[in-house]
Amino acid sequence: MKLEIYSMKIYTKTGDTGTTALYGGTRVMKYNSRIESYGTVDELNSYIGLIKDQKIDISIKKSLLIIQNELFTLGSMLATPAEKETLKNGKERLNIIKIDESSIHNLENEIDKMDEELPQMTHFILPGGHQTVSFCHLARCVCRRAERLVVELNDQEAIDKNILKYLNRLSDYLFTLARKLSQDLMVNEIKWIPEKK
Repeated sequence: MKLEIYSMKIYTKTGDTGTTALYGGTRVMKYNSRIESYGTVDELNSYIGLIKDQKIDISIKKSLLIIQNELFTLGSMLATPAEKETLKNGKERLNIIKIDESSIHNLENEIDKMDEELPQMTHFILPGGHQTVSFCHLARCVCRRAERLVVELNDQEAIDKNILKYLNRLSDYLFTLARKLSQDLMVNEIKWIPEKK
């Protein structure tokens, strides 16, 4: 059996007028809510790659790689409008394992494992203390923005509820990871202590 390999061309010129295609062929403007949503998820994925490239524990790198793959899946789900999810023959257009409750539970388990090793939090924490920790906080903020955009999209058209749950839990994971890396890198967390009048 001969294996066929397809080459993906980087430029198509089809977006030169400000439109792009969703999965299934529907063309929309590049500022469409779906594009904003999965574009921000892509931005988040890049920040997670930046964290993964730091000198951190190999088990954390493995977890981050899983998350990066899940974010590609999540982006594919966002790029597929509900009316295009099913082909005429009844099969799913997006023939991949989707983000589901198990993906969310895996994030929760990772959070719980890290949390067991951390001191109890008594104050809000300011981002910073170490470059790697700051990258986690940047990723967390982008994750929250992606979540807000997906909430807005969901107001316009219903999307898979697991997408919202996953992004919400991922921002919690990134916050906890920032704390864990502060501990691993032996840097002090910067507590926010507001000045009294």
